[in-house]
Amino acid sequence: MSFRKIVILLGAPGAGKGTQARAIMRDLGIPQISTGDMLRDAIARKTQLGLAAKQKMEAGELVSDDIVNGIVADRIQEDDCRNGFILDGYPRTVQQAESFGGKMAGGDQLSVIEIAVDTAKLANRLMGRWLCSSCGDIYNVYSRTPKQEGVCDRCGGSLVHRSDDQEHLISERFRAYQAETYPLVEYYQQVGVYRQVNGSLPINQITDEILSLLQAHAPMTPASRGRDTKFA
Repeated sequence: MSFRKIVILLGAPGAGKGTQARAIMRDLGIPQISTGDMLRDAIARKTQLGLAAKQKMEAGELVSDDIVNGIVADRIQEDDCRNGFILDGYPRTVQQAESFGGKMAGGDQLSVIEIAVDTAKLANRLMGRWLCSSCGDIYNVYSRTPKQEGVCDRCGGSLVHRSDDQEHLISERFRAYQAETYPLVEYYQQVGVYRQVNGSLPINQITDEILSLLQAHAPMTPASRGRDTKFA
């Protein structure tokens, strides 16, 4: 069986993970999958894990690691992931990273890239962000405006603000990201697969840097260092 190219994108809210995932997806020919997409798909298909996630969400509770890890494990076994995939929004914690590592095969090639941006810049970026309600394409009043106000260039769908892209929620999201991600960065540094790019650069330049890293450092097969990792 041929190896899978696996890319994990890290970055604070608004750093551009979704934008970059879409760009490198087209170049690498592997799908972008996000925690939100996986949860919605599992719920729509009424899988056992999807029903469990729906029950938690309807009760106003966080979806547990066990459920999220299981949904990810199911998703990456689908046929479109046979050559690899890009993870956006997962793993969020060291515990999730360890669980994901246990699902990797011996020949898999893992790259973990953090898109680093100063949080002061990100706050403005988030408040200026618009998403297509149909295809999910991303626009911003500061960096990428649509040709027609409120309308997606790609599919003609309506552009909307995310409900959590509000000033009073943004600082809390940054705090949560830092608390979760600092240990995760340390974990992947010890595993030997972590790289970082400057997320303040123009979008196309960030894409080029990510692709350059993926080419220059491939294969980056996880090696057990520091922690008792579970990568095969």
